[in-house]
Amino acid sequence: MEFERKRYHVHLDIAPLVDVVLNLLLFFMLTSHLVEEPGIKIRLPDSTTAESMREISRTITITKNGELYFMDKRVDLKNLRVAIQDSLPEKEKGFLRIKADKEVDVGSLVSVIDEVRLSDIKNFSIVTERR
Repeated sequence: MEFERKRYHVHLDIAPLVDVVLNLLLFFMLTSHLVEEPGIKIRLPDSTTAESMREISRTITITKNGELYFMDKRVDLKNLRVAIQDSLPEKEKGFLRIKADKEVDVGSLVSVIDEVRLSDIKNFSIVTERR
């Protein structure tokens, strides 16, 4: 008695897998260029020594009208120190960014820096754009 052996040829069609991977790659490439930093519209001053920004949500923004925003919430200069101390735990008081419009007067910027220093923030930077 002879038994016939059936041979099955198994092959994996990877064309759909390649299509899915390419579509995901295209999606992420397109959306990464469309992501903007949300918030207040300001024009940053130019600098030749500007470094790339780290993504930190702890920012103070000063608009050209003199309005202050801390972490995208409007605050007054009088309440800025309290807002910083209330929103940042003691262990996170390491670093803060100050983004000021290029048309903001220096006195306003110095007042904000004074409030930041008085709230026990020792490390802060003023954000600029590279020329």
